[in-house]
Amino acid sequence: MKKILVVCIGSLFLITLSGCSLGDVVDRFSDSEDTQIQDINPGSTRVYMDEIRGTLQYFTGNQLTLLSGSDNYVFDISQATLECSDGMLCGDAVSVIYEGQLDSTDTGAVRVLKVVDDYHDTSEVKEGTTRGQVQNLTANSITIKSKGGKTVTFPITGTEQYYQGGIKAGNWVYLHYKGDFGPASADDPNVLDGSQMKIYSVSDIDPLNVPAPTPTPAPQEGVEIKPENKLRAVIQNIQTNILQVSPENTTNILNLDMSAIPCYFSGGIESGAHVNVIYTGDFNGTTLDGLTILGITGDIPENLSERNTGFTISGEITASTANTITLLTSDGVRITCNTESASNESTGGLLTGSSVKVTFNPADSRQTNIYTALKIEDP
Repeated sequence: MKKILVVCIGSLFLITLSGCSLGDVVDRFSDSEDTQIQDINPGSTRVYMDEIRGTLQYFTGNQLTLLSGSDNYVFDISQATLECSDGMLCGDAVSVIYEGQLDSTDTGAVRVLKVVDDYHDTSEVKEGTTRGQVQNLTANSITIKSKGGKTVTFPITGTEQYYQGGIKAGNWVYLHYKGDFGPASADDPNVLDGSQMKIYSVSDIDPLNVPAPTPTPAPQEGVEIKPENKLRAVIQNIQTNILQVSPENTTNILNLDMSAIPCYFSGGIESGAHVNVIYTGDFNGTTLDGLTILGITGDIPENLSERNTGFTISGEITASTANTITLLTSDGVRITCNTESASNESTGGLLTGSSVKVTFNPADSRQTNIYTALKIEDP
């Protein structure tokens, strides 16, 4: 105790000799500490990270419009990753995570990092069924006209399709979908925008119920039953009721009229996909002369391995994000593909303006309008 007392007295004696009070010493220590903290990163700018929640109004491939409250925000998402389970659907509740600070609705000073499902919003995206007369059918789109005169073009890449009575212009079909319609065309209020929706199925019956194959009847005495044959072929193109295919391992083109025959495409009508053509007669390898086509059935994607998947999308890259590319196809549809797990054999570097062919399996995208790319190559 005496030693401690001596040390304290000695310290006070030294402070007195130096002309400083104890308060002066404490102040100097505090000033020195503040200076050191302030000089750790001189000239650095603090980066803020935040999120804004709202309803997706429009998506172009590298830009989105978000309605939050009563305000619209347009974000550049070319450096962001897209992580929404439904894809990018009009009417979906999403969160935009960004760094920087918003200036009212001006998004120019922020960098978007992610677009994700809004976990704060538990409401489901709208699902529904609509009906209309077929105007046009391609590999990636169907255009229908409603009874009330509204015309809509829907994206149907990889969509399950069943036409019990065949398919042709003027036939009535049902579409089961998820998402909201976009605004009507400024030029024609009867033309609606269905481009930002997910179409689950298209069929001329509702609900869609594909019957089991009809067994071949037992032969009856005195009645000739023509045997059914099966031709394995690869889809090349489709234009409404005409399906172009090539018999497997050939380059011959056959034009199949689907106007009045049952057709089932579990994974859509994409080029490169295989179909089985059921017919009677003798096929000569080059023409359909003398054949009676009974039906057409496509492969079931869920039964295919990645190596055996032949469904492809071809088009020009119009936009990209950190994990997706968006293609504009020859039939005028914009299709977004996730590239994270894809093998890339293309020579264009996935740059805007490059033309590519994407192999995908529709089974991976039954619930989303963003398709998982398996392979990317030159067309």
